[in-house]
Amino acid sequence: MKQIKTTLFFIAFAVAGSMLVLPQSTHAHCQIPCGIYDDHARVQAMLEDVATIKKSIKLITELSGKPDAQSQNQLVRWVMNKEKHAQNIISAISDYFLTQRVKPKQNGYAERLVKHHAVIVAAMKAKQNVDADYVKDLHNSIVALSRYYPEHKH
Repeated sequence: MKQIKTTLFFIAFAVAGSMLVLPQSTHAHCQIPCGIYDDHARVQAMLEDVATIKKSIKLITELSGKPDAQSQNQLVRWVMNKEKHAQNIISAISDYFLTQRVKPKQNGYAERLVKHHAVIVAAMKAKQNVDADYVKDLHNSIVALSRYYPEHKH
């Protein structure tokens, strides 16, 4: 039990420290009207992030009981990976969709806000936990948005 507490402390310290030291970047599109948008591609990228979070959780679970240094190193890397991909989703929703795609005068504005907020909350919970149910909720909340952003055939 003491080993697990020590490991969890180390992971939390490493993640928190890296967030302070490493540069944070977002991949949101510009906030000027350049006209180059692919909303459907952003939704697909968020679903890819979900798949990465799911794999991260699987490997975190597998590595969590192993005391060797290499496993501990990989564990920290997978935790950081899970954090990064959950943050990618949060950033895509807040920095792109909520600032440029959800407009107050749209039909169904309140419903859109609720659905976009649900994605942010689900991503936050996926960051905080290693339970696969949170990943399912995140996946389902992104799929619920996909009807607003269909693929356009050019």
